[in-house]
Amino acid sequence: MTGGAPLPPDRARRMRLTATLLLVVMAGVFLLAHNMLGLHPAWGYVHAFAEAAMVGGLADWFAVTALFRHPLGLPIPHTAIIPENKDRIADTMAQFLRSNFLTPVVVARRLQSMNVARAAGDFLSKRGDSTEGRLRAGAAELFVELLESLDPDRLGLQVKAGLARQVEKLDIAPLLGRMLEAAIADNRHKPLMDSMIRWAGLTLEDNEDMVRDLVQERANAIIRWTGLDGRLANSVLDGLYRLLAEILVDPNHPLRSKVQEGLEKLAHDLQHDPETRANVEGMKNELLANPAVADWWMGVWERLRLSLIASIRNPDKAMGGEIGHSLAELGKTLQSDPALQTQINRFARRTLVGVVNRYGEQIVSLVSHTVKSWDASTITLRIERAVGRDLQFIRINGTLVGGLVGLTIHFLTEVF
Repeated sequence: MTGGAPLPPDRARRMRLTATLLLVVMAGVFLLAHNMLGLHPAWGYVHAFAEAAMVGGLADWFAVTALFRHPLGLPIPHTAIIPENKDRIADTMAQFLRSNFLTPVVVARRLQSMNVARAAGDFLSKRGDSTEGRLRAGAAELFVELLESLDPDRLGLQVKAGLARQVEKLDIAPLLGRMLEAAIADNRHKPLMDSMIRWAGLTLEDNEDMVRDLVQERANAIIRWTGLDGRLANSVLDGLYRLLAEILVDPNHPLRSKVQEGLEKLAHDLQHDPETRANVEGMKNELLANPAVADWWMGVWERLRLSLIASIRNPDKAMGGEIGHSLAELGKTLQSDPALQTQINRFARRTLVGVVNRYGEQIVSLVSHTVKSWDASTITLRIERAVGRDLQFIRINGTLVGGLVGLTIHFLTEVF
């Protein structure tokens, strides 16, 4: 198994070629100096330098190669160290991560010096084509692809079913009762009553002919014969208009008091009367089971989904409009409010410490199992390409240092 992530680029290739070329050059210099030894004493120094450089370069080549594979394909003991010990390396990496990073004390100490809320504020307040902006754009595009890839009908049904299950569990009668009770206590029901009275007046005005016809139909033959039915209808209409006007202008009108008493009784019954609560619960269940409600929800969900996709697809509208403005304002608040920063930082610290405390073992276990699942060639290539450039410098340094050591030894033997 090679793992899902692509291999890192091989940045050590040039340095590997350079180290190998340097070793070849030293071999060429060694052959040249060996043939020139009798011409001048200086060739002895060149010969000693090249000889020692080859020895140092070959030794370091063997050491570097032995980390990742068998040199020249020969199964020499204690070579191919990394592929032969990849499971032990995986466990060691996981334990190192657990002991030095994923401990509550380390995480808490690290977060103590970090202002997470301020960093979030800086991120939200930045606009334009910055790295954060591109990150937001990438996250938005990922969200759009998620919305488009999912079956809208199936997802809508799942969301509807989830909402229905939650609403079924909710006893809404006491909730409505408490809301109504709080509205009455704060006199927030009075503007609603005024609106209902005005609405009743407008409805009566729009249906005067129907009221007249109704009065005339209920009048007996004598009243209709004398022509008093029309005057009676007008009197009824005038009386209704006068009553509505009196209720509207008089906050202490008896009918207002009666309505308020009725609302107070309804608020009480919604919370304490079993029969009223059962009736409300029955109406709620009937409403949830109504196919028209399901069709309405599916229409709302589809419009919401398409609206989200259109808004995110248009960053100038979405991020430059109300959403972007709101996020920017939130970012500025996080930047400038120390008390809010303290609360958010404390929450982030407690949350992350709790996550590390509860799931630290699972995280390091995931690391260990992931590395163990890689085959030998994959883990070898990953590590070699990640650190191979520095390892090739070891070969270059070994060649040059070996040459200098050989030169020094030759000098000392000549002098003494």
